[in-house]
Amino acid sequence: MSDYSQMSIFDKEENIPLNITIDEDKYKKYDLNDYINDIDKLGLETTWDYICKYILEFENKNKFLDVNNYGELYEIGLALQDKNKKKKSGQYYTPDDVALVMSEWFDKCEGKNICDVACGTGKLILTYLDYIGFEKAKTIIKEGRLYLYDLDKVALKICKTILLSKYGIEMKPLIHDEYGDFLNKKVKLPEDCKTISNPPYSAISDYSDEWEYTDVINDTHELYSAFMEKIFIQSKSTVIITPYSFISGNKFYSLRKEMCEIGGGFIVAFDNVPGNIFCGRKHGIFNTNTANSVRASITVLSKDSSKGFKVSPMIRFKNEERSKLLKCSVLEKTLGKEMQIIDDNNKAFKKVIKSLKPVFDLWQSKSSYTVKDLITKKETNYILDMPNTCRYNTTASSKKLKRGGSITLYVDTEEKYYFLYCFINSSFTYWWWRIFDGGITYPSSLLYKMPIPFNLLDDKAKKKIKRIAQEMINSEKEYISVKVNAGAEQENIKFPKKYRDQINKILLELLGTNISPDEFLAVHSNMYFYENSEEDPDE
Repeated sequence: MSDYSQMSIFDKEENIPLNITIDEDKYKKYDLNDYINDIDKLGLETTWDYICKYILEFENKNKFLDVNNYGELYEIGLALQDKNKKKKSGQYYTPDDVALVMSEWFDKCEGKNICDVACGTGKLILTYLDYIGFEKAKTIIKEGRLYLYDLDKVALKICKTILLSKYGIEMKPLIHDEYGDFLNKKVKLPEDCKTISNPPYSAISDYSDEWEYTDVINDTHELYSAFMEKIFIQSKSTVIITPYSFISGNKFYSLRKEMCEIGGGFIVAFDNVPGNIFCGRKHGIFNTNTANSVRASITVLSKDSSKGFKVSPMIRFKNEERSKLLKCSVLEKTLGKEMQIIDDNNKAFKKVIKSLKPVFDLWQSKSSYTVKDLITKKETNYILDMPNTCRYNTTASSKKLKRGGSITLYVDTEEKYYFLYCFINSSFTYWWWRIFDGGITYPSSLLYKMPIPFNLLDDKAKKKIKRIAQEMINSEKEYISVKVNAGAEQENIKFPKKYRDQINKILLELLGTNISPDEFLAVHSNMYFYENSEEDPDE
């Protein structure tokens, strides 16, 4: 059974230890080596019992034990104790700048009572209380309006200790700290509350009889989506950071539909290359390559707002842009005007760049074909091979490449062949993936559903398409690149940008828009503020 199915609702023992004696001199000079030794001898929980007791009883002048370090210290402790447990629990600690952005949005949310679900060591709630100022924060606590929830007893203890050290030990009985399984039916959020959360990001492997079984749980089998559903239902408003997969993944349809029935708001989605939201090394996780961090999104939901959600495109940024990008005013500018509502006729949120929304609408409305309509199941001489992984563009080749994964398409006429070859090498095919997926691979099912404006071709456009396609096919060998991945050589083609621009221009003219092909730079760039960059956005 998983941790979530084993836990009782609440732990009745005191979170802040009382019956232990502290050696003040030891903690005045306490350092990382002492911390590691204590965990080895005493275990993680007892080590933190002593640290928390020291902080609350003595004036701390040891910078190592500054409460601002507790989140990272606890993360190190988890790694020392059991890195497998941390990996399984799906913990991703919220960086300072992300917590500040969420706090600013949270401050605008409606709700008298303040809740942090899956609070951990308190990064989100502590950042929010700092954001609103000491006096306002203390008033919330004094009035008994602060609620904390977590499955990790030690993390919850640390969070409460930091709060008491900042706002006074006398606040101890006024903070509602509830240790246990948040998904238990008996656990309820207070009335008139707003909730901030960074829930666990792991799959559900076992289920508890104490849970309420919903379509969302049964469809998704994901803890984060189960948390989202319960928080949305029981809160007046919410700010939550989760994986972005719920935005368009098929198994999350019931969650998206329920979100739109409950209320509305906006969703800001982030890519994970070159920079990622959960920056920094995660102690104890086997894969410490930060470039492979989860693709995340921040959702702001209010029951009082209009139904539906504004959705950003998938935001890609470089680490040096982070401080400029992670501001509420900047992120809100990425949102389009459309309040997307999920129902049986519109089953996924679309991550469309605002400036390209008119192109997307024309593309959808004017295309009478899909890729599936143009291809045949029979092998023909007209072959197209497309790598099923794409970072900054998609490419089609006239023969199969030496690589681990690709999508191979066959068509039965020269006219379809040249058009589809160019369309895959345009910005549109890559953009389609970014709108509805943007993960690790390009699902063939998504490609087959892509609209194709083949019906708009006139003789002039046919000649242009054929000329460009033949020129690209004849030069494919010149642009093949080889990379070694997992010990195996992987072939790809990187055509010059000029071909993509030429194809885009033809397609835009067919759709009847005068939007410049340069607008597609936002689709391919590895930077958010690419306008002032002199480098090739595809690099």
